[in-house]
Amino acid sequence: FSRGLVIHCYLFVAISESEEANKIIKENLLAEKVEQLMEWSSRRSVIRMNGDKFRRFVKAPPRNYSVIVMFTALQPQRQCSVCRQANEEYQVLANSWRYSSTFSNKLFFTVVDYDEGADVFQQLNMNSAPTFMHFPPKGKPKRADTFDLQRIGFAAEQLAKWIADRTDVHIRVFRPPNYSGTIALALLVSLVGGLLYLRRNNLEFIYNKTGWAMAALCVVFAMTSGQMWNHIRGPPYAHKNPQNGQV
Repeated sequence: FSRGLVIHCYLFVAISESEEANKIIKENLLAEKVEQLMEWSSRRSVIRMNGDKFRRFVKAPPRNYSVIVMFTALQPQRQCSVCRQANEEYQVLANSWRYSSTFSNKLFFTVVDYDEGADVFQQLNMNSAPTFMHFPPKGKPKRADTFDLQRIGFAAEQLAKWIADRTDVHIRVFRPPNYSGTIALALLVSLVGGLLYLRRNNLEFIYNKTGWAMAALCVVFAMTSGQMWNHIRGPPYAHKNPQNGQV
């Protein structure tokens, strides 16, 4: 009985030491992964990944961080114009997170291009791009962890709202200033001003009813063409046909 008790004690101590060793190994591995991801994030807001990096940093445990992955096809031969537009919005969102005061190692933005990680697409049974997925710190992604791009669109603000719902990380989107509208308005004012100056001795054309009628018709056609509706409502780029399910 005493010998058996001693053996059990030794086994208990050995198991405890083994568990402690495994815990230390996992902690060291997790620290290495987080350190590597932080280093990549310091160089580029969106981390590019191939199959090996995806399996190591996104799929394999241990993880205590969330990963947003954009599956895309950006190579010119793929001719995916939607992918390029979605990538621009994704870059805006990732930069907003990278340079925000709340930036931390709890969330990382990554991208897997089909030409660099075709095996990942096959592994996930994915046959369309672009697709946004959230990989939580623990467990497998659920249905809600796949962004509904076709219904919501891919604007950075919509992506930020989805990420807040999945991770409780709130990102305020900052867009780079766009001076194209201001420049266009300044050119238009300059053009009109120059025309009026050149015709300053003969301004009868201002009272031309036909000219004003043509201008009014152009404005009416522009407002009723659908472009203004798209600008106000912001519908998604693509829709599903309710009859056959095709995009």
